[in-house]
Amino acid sequence: MFTGKKILIGVTGSIAAYKSILLVRLLVKAGAEVRLVITPAAKDFVSPLTLSTLSKNPVLSDLFSDESWSNHVMLGRWADLMLIAPLSCNTLGKMANGLCDNLLLATYLSATCPVVVAPAMDEDMWHHPTTRINLQKLESFGNKVIPVGKGELASGLYGDGRMAEPEEILQYISDHFFLDKDLEGKKVLVTAGPTFEPIDPVRFVGNHSSGKMGIAISEELAKRGAEVNLVLGPSSINVKEPGVNVQKVQTAEEMYHACINSFPGTDVAIMSAAVADYTPSVKANDKIKKAADSLVIELTKTKDILKTLGQKKKNGQLLVGFALETSNEKAYAIDKLQSKNADMIVLNSLNDEGAGFGVDTNKITIFEKGGNEIAYERKPKQQVARDIVDRIVKMLHD
Repeated sequence: MFTGKKILIGVTGSIAAYKSILLVRLLVKAGAEVRLVITPAAKDFVSPLTLSTLSKNPVLSDLFSDESWSNHVMLGRWADLMLIAPLSCNTLGKMANGLCDNLLLATYLSATCPVVVAPAMDEDMWHHPTTRINLQKLESFGNKVIPVGKGELASGLYGDGRMAEPEEILQYISDHFFLDKDLEGKKVLVTAGPTFEPIDPVRFVGNHSSGKMGIAISEELAKRGAEVNLVLGPSSINVKEPGVNVQKVQTAEEMYHACINSFPGTDVAIMSAAVADYTPSVKANDKIKKAADSLVIELTKTKDILKTLGQKKKNGQLLVGFALETSNEKAYAIDKLQSKNADMIVLNSLNDEGAGFGVDTNKITIFEKGGNEIAYERKPKQQVARDIVDRIVKMLHD
């Protein structure tokens, strides 16, 4: 996605400048060619030597140095994207009003490439009316503004104004500028969330799944051009990507029928929902009252959606399953891959910190039909979704 892309990073005088070190490292690791121009004030917060070493290019700061001239016009024409991170309140004001008293500002004003900024400042500065006006002016010029985060600030206060994390910045610029439409024309079925199996009108058998992982996968697929049908169990999360068609269900039986109906016209099916394995044999019409000291509820096995789709799968269709385990994880994942006739199993374990239900991160291992086993570090679920979709694209194109 970033391979061969030319990224010009501007760094301004902010305590958040330390994040630019990791940002440069991540971009270079992703295959981008990175150059940097920094303001004189930025040198107080981050070492030009560090940035130069990581980017493998000289770091520019002065319009004139050692009787040479830094060609700001060529810098702005060289880049595929100019990213200013962090953007201080001072530089924001100068950009909004066309001031040009350093190399970074001269490069910005002469840039012919898209420009995106990641602001960083204290909460009171962030909420000041002047800052709001300057941000609006910057966006009116066609620039993109990456939202700030909420958290502990340099002042010791807690609030808005934190610069987005480097991983979030990479996600933003890839989504808005460099995302390949490598799934255009493909129809994808995704399941997400839990199922609720009613005991009576009030109670149900369910699990802790939030649907975050499946929704993240659906949105990533849509961003990359796929036509997505998301069969979503009970979840409070809203799907933000307009290219995702959401079909809401409650029970395993409803999810089963929705998948069976959609699967024949599907190129890829991704079964990420945490479907209940059992459902009450009898659903009471009225609320069950507390009476005896114990209550026995008979459960019946639900239909195996992944296995059924594996039996119905035709040549050219790709089937992806998920496995959440607590022991013998690899053995169970490989058995599931084979017994369900799946092409890929995405394994995560409740034994891994930051993985499982209800959290914003996940740590997965992918097992593929051809024998590939790919383990990933813990990441935000949006990035995990990208890793999964990348593997799906590779399998489709191999």
